[in-house]
Amino acid sequence: MRANFIISEVLNGLRRNVTMTVAMIITTAITLGMLGAGLLVMQMANKSQQIFFNRVELQIFVNEEVARADPDCTKAPCTQLREELKQAGATNVTWVNLDDAYKAAKEAFKNTPEMADAVTPDTMPASFRVRVDDPDKYGELIDKFADRKDLGVDGVQDQRVLVNRLFSVLNGARNAAFVLSLILGVAAVLLIANTVQMAAYTRRTEVSIMRLVGATRWYTQLPFLIEAVVAAVIGTVLAVAGLLIGKKFFFDAALNDLYGVNILARVTTSDVLFVSPWLLLTGIVLASATSYVTLRWYVRE
Repeated sequence: MRANFIISEVLNGLRRNVTMTVAMIITTAITLGMLGAGLLVMQMANKSQQIFFNRVELQIFVNEEVARADPDCTKAPCTQLREELKQAGATNVTWVNLDDAYKAAKEAFKNTPEMADAVTPDTMPASFRVRVDDPDKYGELIDKFADRKDLGVDGVQDQRVLVNRLFSVLNGARNAAFVLSLILGVAAVLLIANTVQMAAYTRRTEVSIMRLVGATRWYTQLPFLIEAVVAAVIGTVLAVAGLLIGKKFFFDAALNDLYGVNILARVTTSDVLFVSPWLLLTGIVLASATSYVTLRWYVRE
């Protein structure tokens, strides 16, 4: 098989069907761009969830009778509850008495006077704020201490529930990007198949002559496969360039305030470069597989 012949056939094919090739490149670029955006959002959500899970606490509320009788937590059952929490794996146990809870609530609502006025010393319960090294252990602590009325436990608040609700929005955006990329992927497959058919039709005479003189099917069909792969590679490059532009003007610009307060994990250039090989592999597999199936079905002789 002569490499220079294959290369010349690929270049001629791209030039003859330039409009269809451009359309295939653009469709592939948009498809892979949406797929890459979904992967970036997924990475950002995973890293941001880790940031929040490192901050969240488990609040174990203590009933008012115990809190008022022992405001400094120096005797049972308050001290017993603290010791059992530590024995159960808690790495940081902080006692918040009624006065501290009231002051913290006032500080939290200082920018909303209506809410701040509604807070009174009797509305905020005392509690233990608990942290563990492994966020998965929070569930064990909840199961173990949620019903410990004998130790004065009046309820448990798991802040991970709030975090999961917050990131359900990001998960929705990720799923939407994946669904859109799937729809565009179907369009790309149809467009690649149509382009390969047109290319094979315009060169049907050349292919027939080559087959008559003994050329193998692979020898005559390989240029069409390479044309589709070249278009997919160019589309991948455009998709990666689009992700880098989107990172600069969307992720960095629109989410800069959230980055600054460390609410969302930053999308970096390394993240884009990490997903780029997967986009390239997806584009090549998509183009080559579609071309191969189309040629086997369309070019039977």
